[in-house]
Amino acid sequence: MKVAVVTGAGSGIGRASSLALGREGYAVVLAGRRREPLDEVAAELSDALVVPTDVGDPASIDALFAAVRERYGRLDLLFNNAGRAAPATPLEDVSLPDWQAVVNLNLTGTFLCTQHAFRIMKAQSPRGGRIINNGSISAHAPRPWSSPYTSTKHAVTGLTKSTSLDGRAYDIACGQIDIGNAGTPMTARMADGVTQADGATRPEPTMDVDAVARAIVYMASLPLDANVQFMTVMATKMPFVGRG
Repeated sequence: MKVAVVTGAGSGIGRASSLALGREGYAVVLAGRRREPLDEVAAELSDALVVPTDVGDPASIDALFAAVRERYGRLDLLFNNAGRAAPATPLEDVSLPDWQAVVNLNLTGTFLCTQHAFRIMKAQSPRGGRIINNGSISAHAPRPWSSPYTSTKHAVTGLTKSTSLDGRAYDIACGQIDIGNAGTPMTARMADGVTQADGATRPEPTMDVDAVARAIVYMASLPLDANVQFMTVMATKMPFVGRG
């Protein structure tokens, strides 16, 4: 049996990926801030552990991985999926609390979860495992008024590379999935129009979130001597490739 931890597992990409991993035979540790949606996901899985977790809180992360050790004693996959954005705000008007909240969750939380996974994966037998970071299209190019989110997603790319390099000695593979316009509650507003680089507001197409879940399963299915370093999965017609 393989064990996966998915953060932000109660909805959207985390939910779809948790269910897809469960169908592949993983025991899935479901981490997220609210217990009720986690319980709903767990009800559809044959082997799941619900651990309410605030990835922006180091003590909560400690408790998550302590629960993994106690229940399963090993970890094969970590999907660092949890993330948030600040309200759309011109760069010069972003408040320090909004900036810090996004950095604490998207970057520091991802780093701390990765540290815990490293400690488990390097010590277990058989040794090693895989870490997948949720980057974003914003890891390549920003939307207007998104400086906290975009900055953290660029930083996650650096963390992915460092994790991939430092993990070699312990058979730990790390890759990143950059997602554009997956159909989740977070992207529902796109049907009404979102701000474009030229200042206009236009609707944007989305894709089924299950396309992301299938990509996660593929990345996770590889043997540890192979790795998808970066994968971009996006709505085909979204305004990303080309000049805006």
